[in-house]
Amino acid sequence: MKQLHLLWLAGFLGSVSGCPEVCDCGEKYVFQIADCAYRDLQSVPPGFPANVTTLSLSANRLGDLEAGAFEEVPLLQSLWLAHNEIRVVAPGSLTSLVYLKSLDLSHNLISNFSWNDLHNLSALQLLKMDSNELAVIPRDAFKNLGDLRSLQLNHNRFLTLVDGTFEGLTSLSHLQINDNPFNCTCGLLWLKVWAVATAVSIPEQDNIACSSPPFLKGIPLGRLPPLHCAPPTVQLTYQPNQDGAELRDGFVLALHCDTDGQPPPEVQWRIQTPGGKVEITSPNVGPDGRVPGVAGSPQPRFQAFANGSLLIPGFGKQEEGTYSCRATNELGSAEGSVNVALASPGEASEDALGRKFHGKAVEGKGCYTVDNEVQPSGPEDNVVIIYLSSTNPKKNKANSLELLGPWILLLCFSHLIF
Repeated sequence: MKQLHLLWLAGFLGSVSGCPEVCDCGEKYVFQIADCAYRDLQSVPPGFPANVTTLSLSANRLGDLEAGAFEEVPLLQSLWLAHNEIRVVAPGSLTSLVYLKSLDLSHNLISNFSWNDLHNLSALQLLKMDSNELAVIPRDAFKNLGDLRSLQLNHNRFLTLVDGTFEGLTSLSHLQINDNPFNCTCGLLWLKVWAVATAVSIPEQDNIACSSPPFLKGIPLGRLPPLHCAPPTVQLTYQPNQDGAELRDGFVLALHCDTDGQPPPEVQWRIQTPGGKVEITSPNVGPDGRVPGVAGSPQPRFQAFANGSLLIPGFGKQEEGTYSCRATNELGSAEGSVNVALASPGEASEDALGRKFHGKAVEGKGCYTVDNEVQPSGPEDNVVIIYLSSTNPKKNKANSLELLGPWILLLCFSHLIF
């Protein structure tokens, strides 16, 4: 049906005449062809017939492609742009070409490509992007290219490819990815496994080789030795600044994010308080709690240390909220979260919340006190409640929790991998 619609459109638009003076336009084998190759062009010329289905602009000096560059020729099925000087393919430059089957962008200088434009090109069967300066492909770049049969990405600057990059290419039969400077770390192991298992033809596999790290340089990906790799894990725990001492509004809250994984994961803190959201992507203080290299600067409200600890001096109502620690490496992410609330017994809603977690501790699940750690029973068990209460120690009915000075601490942590 789509092909019939295309033929009807071509016939309807066939009466539109004209052709750029530097190009040759005509019909060949029912295709409307515009040949502009080898014309020393520096930009896409205007004035094409609207029914053009094949456009060759190869071997010119074309620069960056701008949005709407091919809106004059919406019926294109083949577009040849090889051997030019294109560095940037701007968003919107290709989106109008919904009938395009063949696209050749090889032998250019492209480092900035609008991958989202490919989402519109669902009819594409051939895509040549070899011999460019491309370094990154988003995981979903090819998600709508179910008809693509041949993909050429060789001779670019890819250090890695994200797991699942070729997942949506259900018709793919030919793939070239050789001669890229691959960094053979844990994040690229999936490609080795996929290349062995796939029915896709992948030529020059000995040239799909490691450029780094140095001890693997030159080794083909298919002969890569086993690497020690593990996805991240996270355990978020709490430590009061003075065990067993009287703690009141304004004490220091300390959280510790204990992570594991190979390669060692990077840690990010996400903090949501009534005043807004804070993200800390790297340590903001040195081991002494001061901002490094800035003499006399005030201490940050949230102090993130290199060892995974987060310190909140002067904790009060304004610091209530959700504290999340996220660990990420090449193999995935893990996150632990804890909700912190400051309350007084007499406030009905907070007392009810307290009774819920008292009950879980009595049952031996969900929470732990400072002296008694228990594994969490579910993702909802991630609340710290700090009670400011009377100075007389009490015990609950089950004799399982004790008021330490004027406070009770309940802590639950989440341990999620995805």
